[in-house]
Amino acid sequence: MQAIVYHDNKDIRLEDIPEPVPGPGEVKLRITGTSICATDIEEWQYGPLWVQHGSPNALTGKQTPLVIGHETAGTVAELGEGVDNVAVGDRVAVNTVLICGTCFWCMRGQQSVCPNMAVAGFMADGGLAEFMVWPADHLVPMPDSISDTEGPLLEPATVAVHGVRRSGVRPGDNVAVIGCGTVGLLTVQAFKAAGANVIALDVREQSLALATELGADEVVNSSDEQAAGSKLLELTGGVGPDIVVESAGAKETPRMAIDWTRRGGTTLLLGIYSTTPEINFNDIVGPEITVIGSVATSPGDLEAAVDLVASGKINVKPLISEIVPLSRAIEDGFERMLGPNKEVFRIVIQPGS
Repeated sequence: MQAIVYHDNKDIRLEDIPEPVPGPGEVKLRITGTSICATDIEEWQYGPLWVQHGSPNALTGKQTPLVIGHETAGTVAELGEGVDNVAVGDRVAVNTVLICGTCFWCMRGQQSVCPNMAVAGFMADGGLAEFMVWPADHLVPMPDSISDTEGPLLEPATVAVHGVRRSGVRPGDNVAVIGCGTVGLLTVQAFKAAGANVIALDVREQSLALATELGADEVVNSSDEQAAGSKLLELTGGVGPDIVVESAGAKETPRMAIDWTRRGGTTLLLGIYSTTPEINFNDIVGPEITVIGSVATSPGDLEAAVDLVASGKINVKPLISEIVPLSRAIEDGFERMLGPNKEVFRIVIQPGS
């Protein structure tokens, strides 16, 4: 089968590799779509950061070279021994995070920080391939209202859902989301579904227009930091947002998020950072701001994301910029996302398309 295989920094290849065989409790998926994430691009250019490299993962035994792609969906093609929760032909979303279930953190219900975690596309073979093997108990049925093209975006929607849950948001809270890329726009919608008033910020007018289309109550261009901060105060009665979400992953935006959070409020960090932000911790201590990091998922997050997308409370369709065949994934996917045009949200790779 064809697959995109990560070997090392700036070294990904389209290769022919053997089809995987499901073991006990696993299924073989025929991949219907996998989207390319900014993290995939960062791993390609600056990694391996998350990609298992140099020693095998404790759960999967995998290390580079491995198949990348962690935003994926597929159809069950073959069942391993003992699988009875899905059937051949079922369309499924993939919970790509494996945990040990026995460590201190898993036993305390903090599965998203399991130190033994394995994530498809980083510590196990992922979805940028024709087929993928994965545990059957990490699959969620995908209703007919969610298309094969939309299916891969359930993973970043799950990241948004997880962040909303971590934030402790309450109905009526004022929430500002900095960065209207894919995860930011999904986060806008997830906070709206939780009953918040949402202000979206970005430096790109096209992204702000899409934020309005997807339900943001207000949008603010953040290219002028001082003007944007003043506008946030104006929109929140001079108090500031209860929660400020940083989803841009830029060097200055974490500091901006903390600066714009109201006294006693919460800053939620969703970005993945390839540079090191500089923060004055007195800006956290003095106003007693709670800073929360959020990554991956916890049990139930994918199911919630599927429900929100299926019900129309989260719309992923406008975030699909293009559909590209697997045979052109590097040229028309990875290289395009690396280019200077930052108006690309998600490129979905489909085998055989």
